[in-house]
Amino acid sequence: MTLKILTHELLSPLTHGFFTRSGGASSGIFQGLNGGFGSSDQKESVAINRSRVAEALRVPPDRLISVHQVHSPDVVTVKAPHEGTPPRADAMVTAVPGLALTILTADCQPVLFADHDAGVVGAAHAGWKGALGGVLDATIEAMLALGADRARIVAVIGPSISQRNYEVGPDFMDSFIAEDPDSARFFAQGHGDRLQFDLTGFGLHRLRQAGVAAADWTRHCTYADPDLFYSYRRSVHRAEADYGRLMSCIRL
Repeated sequence: MTLKILTHELLSPLTHGFFTRSGGASSGIFQGLNGGFGSSDQKESVAINRSRVAEALRVPPDRLISVHQVHSPDVVTVKAPHEGTPPRADAMVTAVPGLALTILTADCQPVLFADHDAGVVGAAHAGWKGALGGVLDATIEAMLALGADRARIVAVIGPSISQRNYEVGPDFMDSFIAEDPDSARFFAQGHGDRLQFDLTGFGLHRLRQAGVAAADWTRHCTYADPDLFYSYRRSVHRAEADYGRLMSCIRL
């Protein structure tokens, strides 16, 4: 099976992609292109998957740069491949050609950024905690420090869990309301006291509030399409032991 890679016109002609699970070497519950060494998948399979992604991006495997994601607002400025253990952070920026910034997700938002004129790109992992904590804003600030212009930055949210499949409790909403009462608009009533959270709507709001030139979502729901996407929440509902990680990448 060949790789199926989603791209977006806002990021073109830069080499980038929101990789689906198609075309990978993993099997079982990880069937497909699992990019997560943090999963319980066979390490050899993950290495093969990552090498296929690197080949698609036209970079050596050691130029596929990742971080140890921890749902933080922390951003790393990448100037060369990491030596040793990847830093704990949830976003990266670079102005160095040939480095493919790579985010792993399985429902959370993978967000790719670019200032085409300045030659600066970024990638962020933005789950609810990271988005609320400011990881998208912090990524933009780190890009500005490399010479990007806020009014030229474009951002695209890749496959993420959609509102209809993201059920949360009332305490969850309280965290958002405490920061901004207007955040109530990102919640819809569900069954009983359950609510449906619009993660990508919130992400787009934060990006536009930050003043970027343009922001969009690919409109793909990870939960709803098991053939194309891994989903942490779907794996929980199916009582599966683990789940794969999707790769989203961008390079100059």
